[in-house]
Amino acid sequence: MLGSITPRLDGPVDLRLILLAHGAEVPASEPGEVLAAARRPEMGGKVGDWVEAFPTGFPRTLIVDAGATDADLRTAAGGAGRRIAKVKARNVQVVVPGRDDERAGRLIGESLGLLAWNGRLYSANPTEREPLGVAAESREVQVGLETGLALAASSNLARTWTTTPPATATPDWMADQAVRIAEETGLDCRILRGAELEAAGLQGLLTVGRASQNPPCLIRLEYRPESDSAARPIVLVGKTITYDTGGLSLKGKTGMPGMKGDKAGGCAVLGAMHALATVVRPNRRVVGLLVAAENSVDASAYRPDDVITFRNGVTAEITNTDAEGRLVLADGLLWAAEEEDPAAVLDIATLTGGVVTALGSVFAGAFASNDALFSAVERAGRAADERVWRLPLDPAYRSMMKSKVADLVNSNLSGKAHPVQ
Repeated sequence: MLGSITPRLDGPVDLRLILLAHGAEVPASEPGEVLAAARRPEMGGKVGDWVEAFPTGFPRTLIVDAGATDADLRTAAGGAGRRIAKVKARNVQVVVPGRDDERAGRLIGESLGLLAWNGRLYSANPTEREPLGVAAESREVQVGLETGLALAASSNLARTWTTTPPATATPDWMADQAVRIAEETGLDCRILRGAELEAAGLQGLLTVGRASQNPPCLIRLEYRPESDSAARPIVLVGKTITYDTGGLSLKGKTGMPGMKGDKAGGCAVLGAMHALATVVRPNRRVVGLLVAAENSVDASAYRPDDVITFRNGVTAEITNTDAEGRLVLADGLLWAAEEEDPAAVLDIATLTGGVVTALGSVFAGAFASNDALFSAVERAGRAADERVWRLPLDPAYRSMMKSKVADLVNSNLSGKAHPVQ
């Protein structure tokens, strides 16, 4: 773990980091000890291989094999960051022979920035790290480095929100975070609670959240470009179940720990809105919707056999109260379609364990009704080294979701295919 990182040096360089792309050479201007170190057998051609040199009169120098691809450079920069933390360097100069460009700087900044996050939010003895200054030798790499560090800061906000425990991170607390981010970045923010949820017909949120002392809410954020583009917005919808007990279909003792993470989709959307407002600044409107509720248990909890009527008139029979995410997401998706006039809608959710069973942690599962949109998401995933795998939305699955008393069931109890339609 690194400390806080700034894209500038605050004093003399105490470590030079050379991320050496395959096919590139250490610059001949480097001291002889550095040139000799690069030829040592430890540099065996494997991404992440590293050696150090201690040239007389020059800073300690760390040489890392940075491979040939963007993913390789991310891996190499992450490994370098761990070494930087271990040796407690405070001012690091970055050199990237063979990749002297803005994109390389951004990848390095993202990797180092993500290492600055400390997940031990509640430690009685927190690890204090001195701030780290990082600057690139090349102006192009420096520009990318600053962008990468800023994007990592937005990601780290999402990680902190996701990790925050449910006694703190209630739906109202998530709304407070959204209000704060909006005030800091100029986003528009609106929170719908209570009677407003009723008036909007958001019965999924109201039903899932009614057993909790922490009431549900819909959090709406909007980014507007300075050009005031008239283009229809992109809408991001995030599942924000601040804690999931499973409701009356109660999770077991091994299934419940970690369910603070059931809000990760909404935290990712909030982090993305922060990045859009502070770094990306696209020339079109983007709306973020967080459907926030706590799935708890008391005498008012919704039950298997209950029926919900959504705002578009579609009815769903409840067969499993632990299949609550799709109920709140239905509200978010309906709001997006009916209130926002979207060009595209993307929802992000920790939705079903069936996807994890199928894909593990290597790929994120994706359902898509638009081929072009999925292709764009897939390309973005490759660029960010966040791979996605398209799962089927075949009409045959719809028959598995039929109810005898309503239009749909919220969960097919056969356990086959874990359909989400």
